[in-house]
Amino acid sequence: MPYDAYLGDFRLPSSGTGVVPRAYAPRCGVLVPLSTEIGLARPVGWACQDSSMGETKKLHHYVPQAYLRGFATEKERVTAIKLPGDTEPFTTIVRNVAAQNHFHRIEGLDQPDKFEDVLSEIEGAALTVIRKLEAGAKLPLSEADRWTLAYFISLQAVRGPDTRRTIEMIQRQMVRLEVGAGGRKNIAAWAKKNLGFEPNEAQAQRLWNEATRVGGPPITLSNWAHIQHMMEMALEMLPYITARPWTLVSFTNRSLITGDSPVTLIRDAKDAPHDGVGFATAWGIAFPLTRKLGLLMSDPMVAIENLSPDDPRIGKIWDAVSKGQADHREVGTTAMEKLFNEHTALNASEYLYRHPDDARFVPKDLHGPQLVNVSMSGADMQFTGAPWFGLDSEEAVI
Repeated sequence: MPYDAYLGDFRLPSSGTGVVPRAYAPRCGVLVPLSTEIGLARPVGWACQDSSMGETKKLHHYVPQAYLRGFATEKERVTAIKLPGDTEPFTTIVRNVAAQNHFHRIEGLDQPDKFEDVLSEIEGAALTVIRKLEAGAKLPLSEADRWTLAYFISLQAVRGPDTRRTIEMIQRQMVRLEVGAGGRKNIAAWAKKNLGFEPNEAQAQRLWNEATRVGGPPITLSNWAHIQHMMEMALEMLPYITARPWTLVSFTNRSLITGDSPVTLIRDAKDAPHDGVGFATAWGIAFPLTRKLGLLMSDPMVAIENLSPDDPRIGKIWDAVSKGQADHREVGTTAMEKLFNEHTALNASEYLYRHPDDARFVPKDLHGPQLVNVSMSGADMQFTGAPWFGLDSEEAVI
């Protein structure tokens, strides 16, 4: 099955705004602006005045329950550690962790929680592959199984609340910069162009205050926009998963933990601490499959570093790696367990999860909550109200 087919009815043209265009809005009755009185007092977007909601699922997991069972007891009990770990960990069933109410709900659809079914299909296929690996399946996997697991990992990297909050933060800061740079006297022109209405003086002042405050205006990403971003980003990152040699690391006496953001990037030891690391540049990508099985996707450049750029062998090597012909198994060591668990802990946003018997494998000195996964310079910049470039009205509207 082509992985973009999972988008189905959820595909939208890319607008970068989080707004559902009229032509692509969910099937429902009347479309009404979410922001009619004061613009950015609420997120700019569209909502459906409707209709038949039917029976829905309330609790939506951003880390799948089936995956979490690999770190739980036979009775599905898992221990959660709230960062920075200065409160008592609590043990509960997997259903109660890594979830938010209505996280994927799309108002106005005949089945508002339909995307939960889409995710269940993806997760079910991937967990079947993980169970095969647990049972000792030979490597390389079939091409279909390898891509199925790779897509699940890619999707898991971008589906959590930290990703949603990061997008919101970036949008808020971009609007803050745009409005602030345009100046107070040009806010009405900005509102007309971007929000579709001409504010009176009171509205203009409130827009200016909200848009230029530290942290930016109260823009919230819609569930629909997050789903679109999630699915599209997963497809874009997929080649950086499949084009790496995979090492399956099995543990007997030691165990792995997981977290609410379990796909972790391992920077090259030669890189400076302040250098950025991404899926294309990371020395490795680590993903704990179960408490006894980890997947390390290592640097593919090692295989071609001594070849010239025009060497015809490069294409053959890439093809072989993508088909899993460089994949292999290893027996886990203490050093490898620490590599996995320390990076899992470093990458976690708010919670770590472990088997109730695995307390000793949780790293010490945990960091506090990391609600977003990037930072932006100039976020505390102050605006005086004067245009940065001395422009007026339409000229100042970016």
